[in-house]
Amino acid sequence: MANLDAGLQAHLDTGATTLCHAWAITRSDGLSFGFTDHDLPLEFDGIDFAADTGLSAAALAQSTGLSVDNSEAIGALSDAGLSEADIEAGRFDGAEISAWLVNWADPSQRQLQFRGSIGEIRRANGAFTAELRGLTDALNRPLGRAYQKPCFAVLGDGRCQHLLTEPAFVTTKEVETVSEARVLTFSDLSGYDAAWFTRGRLDVVSGNAAGLWGAIKEDRDNDGVRVITLWEPLRAPLAAGDQVKLTAGCDKRFETCRDKFNNLINFQGFPDLPSDEWIAAIPRSTGANTGGSLR
Repeated sequence: MANLDAGLQAHLDTGATTLCHAWAITRSDGLSFGFTDHDLPLEFDGIDFAADTGLSAAALAQSTGLSVDNSEAIGALSDAGLSEADIEAGRFDGAEISAWLVNWADPSQRQLQFRGSIGEIRRANGAFTAELRGLTDALNRPLGRAYQKPCFAVLGDGRCQHLLTEPAFVTTKEVETVSEARVLTFSDLSGYDAAWFTRGRLDVVSGNAAGLWGAIKEDRDNDGVRVITLWEPLRAPLAAGDQVKLTAGCDKRFETCRDKFNNLINFQGFPDLPSDEWIAAIPRSTGANTGGSLR
């Protein structure tokens, strides 16, 4: 093992070892959980590692170069921090995970063996299996700028730079009714035009689903009652009276960026990009082919 901690190496050299494994999971909402396969709790780096929680890891496949390290964490839903409801809600999706080899008699002697994130989680019979993805997994994502007519930025991100703090573009309201976990009604959105939140975002502020979000498929007016439909049901119960934050939607068009958000200077699309029909155009006897602007 390269760059092994000197204290841990000295402990291994004695031939009589007191070793265990420890894992730390940090969710996207900032909550951290620690686990160890030792029969007593451990503490280091400001994290308490719960003892004998049933969390274990399969053989860790590590490699040099840019190949993706991978493994699996297998555990029982016996710890208070690992509830089936939170796993079902997706609160552990993409969580950061670190794994150490530790001398439980002296936790200062430890070696970080794995660092990455949680991928797919499978649940069955009170237990779970979580796919562990190494840091190089991020290199599998396609990067670069897309040349297309619609804007490829996300509303409010570093490319778009539009501030979503103004009341015209974001509001927090109480849900009146919920059906199918994705159809919500509101009676106090009269200050916003119909379809204002279509293609926008809904963030749950309070209730059992607090911290979750969904993409808005449709925003329509139904005789003074606003009906907002999500693309997919939320993965935790949402009830009447829960607070949600609604963010205006953007359909990525040149005209929307100009007229709705007044943010044309940061438009990240190419509205004058010729279409396939224009590229494949053939000479014709009617109409004017002057070679001028398409607009």
